Amino acid sequence: MKKGWLWIIIFTVLFLFSSCGPDAAGETADGNSQVFDHGGNVTLRILSGSENRELSQILDDFARTQDINIVMDYKGSLDIMRELENGAAGYDAVWPASSLWISVGDTQHLVKHAQSVSITPVVFGIRESLAKDLGFTEREVSVSDILEAVSGGKLEFCMTSATQSNSGCCAYIGFLYALLGNPDVITSEALADPGLAQSMTSLLSGVDRSSGSSDWLKDMFLEGDYDAMVNYECLIISANQELEARGEEPLYVVYPYDGLSIADSPLGYIDNGDSRKEEAFLSLQDYLLSDDVQNQIQKTGRRTGYEGVSQENADVFRSDWGIQPDRLLSPIRMPSSEVLFECLNLYQTQFRKPSLTVYCLDYSGSMSGEGENQLEEAMAQILIQDNAAQNFLQASSGEINILIPFDSNVRETYMASGNGQEIELLYDDVVNEETGGGTNMYKAAETALEVLSQYDLSQYTPAVILLTDGMSNGSFDDFRRAYEEAGMDVPVFSIMFGDADPDQLDDLADFTNARVFDGREDLIGAFRSVKGYN
Repeated sequence: MKKGWLWIIIFTVLFLFSSCGPDAAGETADGNSQVFDHGGNVTLRILSGSENRELSQILDDFARTQDINIVMDYKGSLDIMRELENGAAGYDAVWPASSLWISVGDTQHLVKHAQSVSITPVVFGIRESLAKDLGFTEREVSVSDILEAVSGGKLEFCMTSATQSNSGCCAYIGFLYALLGNPDVITSEALADPGLAQSMTSLLSGVDRSSGSSDWLKDMFLEGDYDAMVNYECLIISANQELEARGEEPLYVVYPYDGLSIADSPLGYIDNGDSRKEEAFLSLQDYLLSDDVQNQIQKTGRRTGYEGVSQENADVFRSDWGIQPDRLLSPIRMPSSEVLFECLNLYQTQFRKPSLTVYCLDYSGSMSGEGENQLEEAMAQILIQDNAAQNFLQASSGEINILIPFDSNVRETYMASGNGQEIELLYDDVVNEETGGGTNMYKAAETALEVLSQYDLSQYTPAVILLTDGMSNGSFDDFRRAYEEAGMDVPVFSIMFGDADPDQLDDLADFTNARVFDGREDLIGAFRSVKGYN
């Protein structure tokens, strides 16, 4: 009897450790961090772009052999910039996709020892058969050629948000340069050109799915049925490796020659006066820049210089995929921070395809008190436009926002269009709702589909954003049938809060090619993150 109880205790402890900590790959439960901990004497916490997930094995090898632990916190480019502006408390290093975000965000001059670890251009990956039909496999392609294909209804593509992710931002700035005729530098005067607005709006009308993360964009593309995506060359290579393994058609890489932008992956130390941390950082940087590791980095599809790759890694950069490893990369010149912010505001409010967002908000009894207060504060960051503008999440003139408050049943449907007073009045509907009753998120999601069916979704970037703090009654099978009958490609993003059932939310996300955000520690941040995906 004693021995039996001993085994129960042992298995319980093992279960708790396995379920609460990182998984075998070092991934934390919320998916936003990776931990490489082999019992080292010092830990480096790094603020990083999501594309560096591809270097997990290299980082784990370093942590294991050098007695230095690493925590990678993955955030979007705008969040990295904001963290630097605010002093990046708790971080020892920063590793964004582009030097742009250090130069714009490091207003306190905390970052030093910054060096580029690798480079990768931002390119189009187009289904090979479509690229051939468009004539893109036989010649150099300009941004105008891509615009013509989009305007002719021959090309749609997935792309990260220019205001939330570096790959989207770099692609967008490249488009601007090309459409403005490749000036020495983008100016405010040039941005006021009405012809630019018309061309850029037409080009971005080709975006059929958006994302706040380059790495997740690749995963979304692989799980969906899409023709093309704009992403880092290295992530196109990674996607092609998986497509080929599945026996599916690969993507053909197209380099817009007049608007090619480069991600230079700088790794910099955040100086907090800790000499042990600085020594550990320099050890990591030396390791990453060593010849052997640079060769390993090339094997992931990243370049380690602006001219060519090693012969040993030529099979990674395959010419039959349209990749040009010997292409001389000449990056465009990024605008000043003031003009950059103007560019991003124009993208968010005028140029991008307008969002059509349905918020399904849980007002069940368990949300009473703190949950309700956090919900109201989070929605204030989206609906109150002065708040939204601080994170480039403000509405455009063609945008539509819909609220569906629910408990055991759907209570009401509220709608606001545009970016004027109407959207801010929608916030009054949020605060006027009272908590009470049970939870039926499936019914709310079904109602969202019914509402969306009334619109021509090709004119919008649609999404359902669901927040719930408890286990839902109702039926996932009913929702699945309704979704299949609707025949729409609409992601149902979820924000997990309180005692929400992650399995139920994961089922919705997996089925609709979306993702779940963890709002249990930072509901406001989760709302900001999910809004960057549409």
